[in-house]
Amino acid sequence: LEALLNFQTMIKDLTALPVANASLLDEGTAAAEAMTLCSRVRKRGLGGNTFFVSETCHPQTIAVVQARAEPLGIQVQVGDHRTLEHSAEIFGALVQYPDTDGSVHDYRTFCSQAHDANCLVVVAADLLALTILAPPGEFGADIAVGTTQRFGVPMGFGGPHAAYMAAREEYKRQIP
Repeated sequence: LEALLNFQTMIKDLTALPVANASLLDEGTAAAEAMTLCSRVRKRGLGGNTFFVSETCHPQTIAVVQARAEPLGIQVQVGDHRTLEHSAEIFGALVQYPDTDGSVHDYRTFCSQAHDANCLVVVAADLLALTILAPPGEFGADIAVGTTQRFGVPMGFGGPHAAYMAAREEYKRQIP
């Protein structure tokens, strides 16, 4: 129990989000769970049935989100987050931080525009990078997900590696 508490405390500190779970299967699964969380909490009557995924997310994460969305009837739109026109059709958006090519984007404006359109923002963030980058909670993310593999669990111990999810206080009852 102490190890789980330490894990959750580390996740909360690095993401600057007040609630964290004890772990999930892997980053792709955590992103898919975040998508379903967004779907559950979207304001009824406000928003459509589309979840946006930045094309700069890891390909395996995009694939898992698409696979999870299909049986739920959620439409997944993959595209460039820099040119996305936020609309009432999009209830949630996923971006990668740093992205799959290693680029670091400033998502402050993206988060602000998303919130203006009643859209929740999920950030798939590298925990080791968060030791020096601005945490997702500080630039407006509603949910942060990712993997803990970067903290040194060797691949020889198998995988996937434990993932994390952190969220704003108002979503604590929706976190898996």
